Amino acid sequence: MTLTLVSVYPDLLGTYGDSGNVVVLQRRLAWRGIPVTVVTTSARDPLPTSGDLYVLGGSEDDHQSLALERLRASAGLSTALDAGAHVFGVCAGLQLLGESIRDVHGVEHPGLGLLDVTTYRLPHRVVGEVVGDFTQAPGLPALTGFANHGSGSRLGPTAQPLARIRSGAGNDGADVTAGSQEGAVQGRVVATYLHGPVLARNPAFADWLLERVVGEPLEPLAAGPAEALHDERVRSS
Repeated sequence: MTLTLVSVYPDLLGTYGDSGNVVVLQRRLAWRGIPVTVVTTSARDPLPTSGDLYVLGGSEDDHQSLALERLRASAGLSTALDAGAHVFGVCAGLQLLGESIRDVHGVEHPGLGLLDVTTYRLPHRVVGEVVGDFTQAPGLPALTGFANHGSGSRLGPTAQPLARIRSGAGNDGADVTAGSQEGAVQGRVVATYLHGPVLARNPAFADWLLERVVGEPLEPLAAGPAEALHDERVRSS
């Protein structure tokens, strides 16, 4: 079976290097001999609905608004999800997957409704290193990444946090003393605020995502520079 990874609108949702997440997933499949096809979509093109894993990255507010408009109009992402696909969103990707987004002018816009999450403006911008402990995959090493967002997200009862903050700030901009949540998981949708790219900094997390898509454990890979970088980031944060 050939797995299809769909990079969703990297021309709009690729500001912070998050397109690298697709490269990481592709390589980790290829290293195991698993056939993989990468489909890179432009916001000008229809979104394919036959992919296995759709990856969305971060962006500035205007690009996020345009991406949301195009995705709402096409309904391709929800169609793919209904057909059994998985979705991974980062930062702006997390926000537009939710129920609603409040823009810089305080106007609320409907999201894609694929995550029970509402997004609102924060009084300050969150910037800095983050370390968290996974709640949905407690056996994984700590989650590490770089946060850079001016909005916060509140999880509803249907969504679960991806991780609990150990250091740095979470979805709501609060630090660890508030018991802050990081990211969201709901069904086949996984999202995080963290850049890095986050999957390059967390190879075990990348494999966990792929195992959800494949439906079975993956053959272990030998530890290398990515694992060493991960451990260094956790120690220094």
